[in-house]
Amino acid sequence: MAQAVKIIEGGKLVIPASMRRAMGISRGDTVVVELLPEGELRVRPLGSAIREAQEIVRKSVRRDRSLAEELMRERKQDAARE
Repeated sequence: MAQAVKIIEGGKLVIPASMRRAMGISRGDTVVVELLPEGELRVRPLGSAIREAQEIVRKSVRRDRSLAEELMRERKQDAARE
């Protein structure tokens, strides 16, 4: 699905309503915008970017390791040093 759109005042790009509906985004939602190496602009819902990041972490961290527990332990150690 492709559609030509214009850039309006302030560099704003209006995403057509049909595309916003297909993406599951609406007014006030946050999206992630990335400039890809090919010069293309990628726009996606914040939730999609978060899910991708979570999947990367899941693949990289052993299941028996809790990053949350490690962070809490480090914060307690930092607080004890202060």
